Amino acid sequence: MKYIILFFLYTYSFSIEVQKPKVYNGNENINGWVMSEKLDGIRGYWNGKELLTRKGKKIYTPKWFIKNLPTFELDGELWTKRNDFETIQNIIMDKTPSKDWKNITYNIFEVPNTKGDFKSRLKKAKLWFKKHQNNHVKIIKQIRIENKEHLNKFLNSVISKKGEGVIIKNPNEEYHSGRSQHMLKLKKAQDMEGKVIAIAISKKTTVLKSLLIKLENGVIFNLGSGFTKKQRKKPPKIGEIITFKYFGLTKKVNLDLPHFYIQEKTKQIR
Repeated sequence: MKYIILFFLYTYSFSIEVQKPKVYNGNENINGWVMSEKLDGIRGYWNGKELLTRKGKKIYTPKWFIKNLPTFELDGELWTKRNDFETIQNIIMDKTPSKDWKNITYNIFEVPNTKGDFKSRLKKAKLWFKKHQNNHVKIIKQIRIENKEHLNKFLNSVISKKGEGVIIKNPNEEYHSGRSQHMLKLKKAQDMEGKVIAIAISKKTTVLKSLLIKLENGVIFNLGSGFTKKQRKKPPKIGEIITFKYFGLTKKVNLDLPHFYIQEKTKQIR
């Protein structure tokens, strides 16, 4: 059975300018920051009336799911459990809400366009749901970072449980949209080897477009991102073994495989 890369394309009329984390490189001063698990679900932006994807597309929820949600905005993750993205996606992107929505929780990590620091913003949501109960809503726990060792230990714990990664945030900052150095993400990629079985060259640029890779277990996929200019001009040959990084596998497809090409090895498969 062949496996292919799955890309999700959404049609939308507008995008929501949400908060987006930059990548943590280890050199930042994170004294006094907080951390939380980065859930691998689908982002849900509550605009006070309905839930939207980050691209502004309506999420068709059961009426009971959004009962008692506030008139102010919320940002969070629609989620079931770790390593369950396919199930989450199938439930949430269906325009006819199914009974499986009972397994979805709305995990709040931000209260957009609310004045005050991060703690104050989350407190606003906590106070609301204390008076207006919704059993499917959770406020993501924020843990104060003691030091970088504490952060790495937490990240390793999340990864060991098949979690996606960690978000760290400066709790003293006012709300902002877009990317900022005050909100960072940490993930741990894994390495894997594969055999090059075909090479696609761009007709327009005449350089490498992608490689067709076959893994030891028979999985075949296209690797098209992460190459340097030099590697695109002089790609590995058919039959060579390359090493690449990936961030996680889904049950039926290799969703996060083709992100970072590391190196080509000189060893030939005979």
